[in-house]
Amino acid sequence: MNDIQSPERTYGNNSAIDHPPNGPVGAAILSAGIGSCALGILAVIGDGSAAAAHWLTFYLPTGPLSGVTTTAILVWLITWFILAMRWRSKTIAIAKVNTVAFVLLGLSLLLTFPPFADRLLGK
Repeated sequence: MNDIQSPERTYGNNSAIDHPPNGPVGAAILSAGIGSCALGILAVIGDGSAAAAHWLTFYLPTGPLSGVTTTAILVWLITWFILAMRWRSKTIAIAKVNTVAFVLLGLSLLLTFPPFADRLLGK
C-alpha cells in the first residue's frame, strides 16, 4: 500500500479533515460574553443594594468593585471550563455563538454605563 495520501483524501469533502471541531473556540467566545454580562449585572446589583455591596466587598479600599470583578472572572472561567468540556469534540454553529456573545457584551456595556445603570436603579 502507498503511505502518501492523495490530494482528494486530504482536501476533499471529508469534514473531519477540513473542519476540525470548533467547540472549544465557541466555548471561549461564549464564556467571554457570559462573563462580561455577569460583570454588568453584578455592577448594577452592587451599586443598587447596600447588602449586596457589603457581600461584594472583598478588598475594603476598592469596595464592591473588588467582588464584582472577582466574581465575574470566576463566572467566566467556570463557564469556559464547563462549555469547553461539553463542546470539546463538537462542531457548533459559531455564527450563533458569536451573535449571542456580542449581544451579551452589548448588554454588559449598557449595564456598566452609569446613566443607563442609574436610570435602571431609579436614581
